Amino acid sequence: MSKMTKQNGININCPLPISDYKNILLAHGSGGKLSHDLVRKIFLPRFRNAYLETLQDGATLPYIDQSRLSISTDSFVVDPIFFPGGNIGSLSVHGTLNDIAMCGAQPLYLSVGFIIEEGLPLEDLWQIVLSMESAADEAGVKIVTGDTKVIDRGKCDKIFINTTGIGTIWPNLDIGAHQVEKGDRIIVSGDIARHGIAIMSVREGLEFETTIESDSNSLYDLVNTMRQAGTIHALRDPTRGGLSSALNEIAEAAELGISITENNLPIRDQVQAACEILGLDPLYVANEGKLLAFVPESEAEEILEAMKSHPLGKEAAIIGEVVDDHPRTVVLKSRVGGTRVVDMMTGEQLPRIC
Repeated sequence: MSKMTKQNGININCPLPISDYKNILLAHGSGGKLSHDLVRKIFLPRFRNAYLETLQDGATLPYIDQSRLSISTDSFVVDPIFFPGGNIGSLSVHGTLNDIAMCGAQPLYLSVGFIIEEGLPLEDLWQIVLSMESAADEAGVKIVTGDTKVIDRGKCDKIFINTTGIGTIWPNLDIGAHQVEKGDRIIVSGDIARHGIAIMSVREGLEFETTIESDSNSLYDLVNTMRQAGTIHALRDPTRGGLSSALNEIAEAAELGISITENNLPIRDQVQAACEILGLDPLYVANEGKLLAFVPESEAEEILEAMKSHPLGKEAAIIGEVVDDHPRTVVLKSRVGGTRVVDMMTGEQLPRIC
């Protein structure tokens, strides 16, 4: 066997994985199939370790001083940077805190990195900073470190933000796809597709009787309410790629099937109408303040009632169950009685929604 040739510490003759694409597409950042392939074929093989290969929203780390840690990082490039219900600042805080919460952890600290385009109005930056302060204070977390870069006009689109969060996992809590079992009920915490449509309505100039606002919110307190009510096997926040990507990720990791019922999916009339106008499937539209929970059948109703008692879970609903009939596949029972496979999104449905 020939030795691996290195240059400046890099394995220069390590072959590029086989791919259908020679260049990065917008769809590689969609949270759908191409994103999934990019992670599986490019990043995971080279960075593989026990913490990364679970492919959760955040990593669960070893015990440090009697506590297990969770860490997650995310970058936010939403366009427009101000939208009904929030802005890129509050979104960047909520998004990373939610990834920590989906690991069954209490978020504690955030780092923030700003990449700012020359010419951004200082007033815009100030409003973004104020919204970040408010979102962090509301969640009880501290922004403890950060970095700022300013780049030439035209080399960035106004402002990009990266946030990294650290939290401590609740004792005796083990959440992940490895815990999902046949018969588990699937609960969504409220109406779906609102964030993506809020962004698109501004971008496309759509007007409705009332403004469609993003659902961007911190979900930690809702998760805390749920864990006190019963057993949670797995959690996901269906952001990029919507419910379809989140459900497919769980189905593949658990090696089980998922069956959901269209009539049980909570969606607001205006959002449904907007999806029809834009030719979008709500299952593929992003959310920023909703979660999916996989819980034992015997405890599903009790957890559902606890969720409904919380302001962010009033519209929670059981939308399906875990089955073994079609492993690694998500199937939807339609309103007219038929069924269809809900595959992971293969293209970019909504560019720059987070």
